[in-house]
Amino acid sequence: MKIVLASNNKNKIKEFKQILGDFEFLTLNDIGFLDDIEETGATFFENAKIKAQTVQNYLHEKNLSLPVLSDDSGLCVNSLNGEPGVYSARYSGEHGNNENNRQKLLKSLQGKEDRSAYFECVLVLMYPNGEIISAQGKTTGHITTEYHGSTEFCYDCIFYSDDLKKTFGETSLEEKNSVSHRSRAIKNLLSAINEEKKQG
Repeated sequence: MKIVLASNNKNKIKEFKQILGDFEFLTLNDIGFLDDIEETGATFFENAKIKAQTVQNYLHEKNLSLPVLSDDSGLCVNSLNGEPGVYSARYSGEHGNNENNRQKLLKSLQGKEDRSAYFECVLVLMYPNGEIISAQGKTTGHITTEYHGSTEFCYDCIFYSDDLKKTFGETSLEEKNSVSHRSRAIKNLLSAINEEKKQG
């Protein structure tokens, strides 16, 4: 099956290809979609659906009939009522400023005993007729007080994984993918697709 992945993120694309090897992925660049998509939803599901619908509308305009796979994900800290949540990439106010986002989070957690947190990912697969299949994945841990490992991915160096017993910043990509919220969501989506095929 050929699917449009509503992303140009190389790491995301690599992860999807690793787990969904039977599918052929087209990126937004591949279909000529160059616009920014405004993520105005209050939940990961709403944002993922907005992305999928926006790209699907574009495909309709181009007379292309392909399913679209989108995702939205973020870090949720329990003692902060789920913050930064859907605002994870722009928690400090500036989209993609990893250092400022991390510093704001660490400052928000000062004096709090409960530093438990989880990453959540929601996937939406939207067919050309508007039908959708969605799936969710989570991975749990806690926020450290200091950086450990690579700072390449925003919160990874301060997210200590319950599964791996170290921060995501200290893991290889393969280790992280084995327990990550996105990989779990992808596997859950694959199960949902296979279940739908059986029901036929």
